Amino acid sequence: MESADQLPRPTSIAYNAAHDDACRVLSGNWTGCSTVPSRTLYPHQWSWDSGFVAIGLRHLSPVRAQRELESLLAAQWADGRVPHIVFNPDVPLTAYFPSPDFWRSSDAGDKAGAPAAVETSGIVQPPIHALAAWLVHQADPVASERRGFLRRLYPRLVAWQRYLTDRRDLGGRGLAAIVHPWESGMDNSPCWDPPLARIDPAATASFQRADLDHGCATDRPTDLDYGRYVRLAEQYRDHGYADDASQHRFAVEDPGVNALLIASEHALADIATALGADPSDHQVRAEELTTALVKGLWSAEDGLFLCHDVIAGRSIGERSAAGLLPLILPGLPDDISATLLATASGEHFGLDGIARLVPSYDLKGHAFDPCRYWRGPAWFNVNWLLARGLRQHGAAERADTLRATLLGAAAESGFAEYVDPFTGAARGSRDFSWTAALTIDLLAEVSR
Repeated sequence: MESADQLPRPTSIAYNAAHDDACRVLSGNWTGCSTVPSRTLYPHQWSWDSGFVAIGLRHLSPVRAQRELESLLAAQWADGRVPHIVFNPDVPLTAYFPSPDFWRSSDAGDKAGAPAAVETSGIVQPPIHALAAWLVHQADPVASERRGFLRRLYPRLVAWQRYLTDRRDLGGRGLAAIVHPWESGMDNSPCWDPPLARIDPAATASFQRADLDHGCATDRPTDLDYGRYVRLAEQYRDHGYADDASQHRFAVEDPGVNALLIASEHALADIATALGADPSDHQVRAEELTTALVKGLWSAEDGLFLCHDVIAGRSIGERSAAGLLPLILPGLPDDISATLLATASGEHFGLDGIARLVPSYDLKGHAFDPCRYWRGPAWFNVNWLLARGLRQHGAAERADTLRATLLGAAAESGFAEYVDPFTGAARGSRDFSWTAALTIDLLAEVSR
C-alpha cells in the first residue's frame, strides 16, 4: 500500500482498528496494477468493484486509485464497452468460471472491437466509473493534473457512456438495457426470474462451477439459475457480442444501472468543466435520462422504481434495492424522492426498523432469503450508495446512522462480501475489497 495522503485517523479505537484492517485487506488484494475483489472466489479484476475500490483508495493514495481505473479502462473495447472482468493470464483457468476460454473475447469479440492483447468477458457492469474518476480527481487535483488523469480518461468514459445510451437502448425508451443478469451487478436478484424463465438452461454437466469451491451452496445461485446464465452468455458470445436487439432473449431496463448511468453523466459534466470543455451535453443527457427513468420505470403504487422487461413489454413486479438507487440523483421530483425515503424505511426494506442494513430484495417478497446471493442479503456498496442518496435528499441524520451501522457491520463481519440484513452475520467471501474500500471512505467522512 502506498503511504501518500494517509487518511486522518478518527479518535475511536474501534474506528482505528477498522481503518488498519481495511488497509490490510486492500494491500492483500492488490496485484500490482489493480485490486481483485477477493483472493479466493474472484481472482481477476471486476469492473464496478474497481470503481468502488478507487473511491476508497483515493484517501490512501490518489495515484494508486487512478491506476485502478486506468488499468480497467485499458481493456475497454473499441465499441466503448467496459468488460465486467479483465482476466489475469497468470491465474489458472480452473480458478474461476466462466474463464477466458469460455468468453473467447479476442476471437468472438473481434468485430465488436475486443482488445487483442488481453482477455476479458463480453458483458458489462453498472457504470460507476465516471463518478469514481471525479471523486479520485478531487482527492488530489494537483497529482491528477500532473499525470493527465482526467484528460486521458475522459474520452474513454464518454465512449463507455455512449455505448450504454446508444447501443444498449434496446427498448427505444431512452434507457440502457442489460442483456445478462450479471450486468446489473445484482446477479441473482429475483427480478430476473420472470425473463430468465424463457431461457433453456445449459446442461449442468457442460460446465464446472468454481464458486462452490469457495462458498456455501445455500449462499450461491442454484444450478438451474447458473445454467441459464451460461446459456445467455454462450448465445451472446456466439453472435459476436453484437447488440442487435433482435438477437437478445434477455433485455431488461434496470433502475440501478440507469441511476448510475445518470450519476456518471453528472460527473462527466464536472470532468468536462475541469478540463475546460463544454459540460452542456452531459447536463442535457443527465436531464433527459432522468426524465426517461421517471417516465419508464417509476411505480407510484409500489413506491419505487421497477425493472422493465423489454422483450415482454412490461414491468417486473419485484421490489429490489436497485429500485431505491435513483435516490443518488439530484434531479428527481420531490414527491418521488420523498416516496423513496419512505419506502426505504417501510415494511419492504426495513431501514431504521427491523433491518440493520437495507436488504437487496423485498423483505416481504416471495423469494426473500437472507443468505442467498442478491435475494435478500445486505451489500455494502448498495448501502453506501443509499447513504449518499439520503444525504442528497436532506436525510443527513439517517445517513449518519446508516454509516455507523455499515462501519460496525464491516468490521464485525471481517469485511464480508455481504451480510444477513437482520443480524449482520457474514456471508460470502471475507476480506472483500469494496467492503474495505468503502469502509475507508466512510471513515473519511467521520474524520471530516
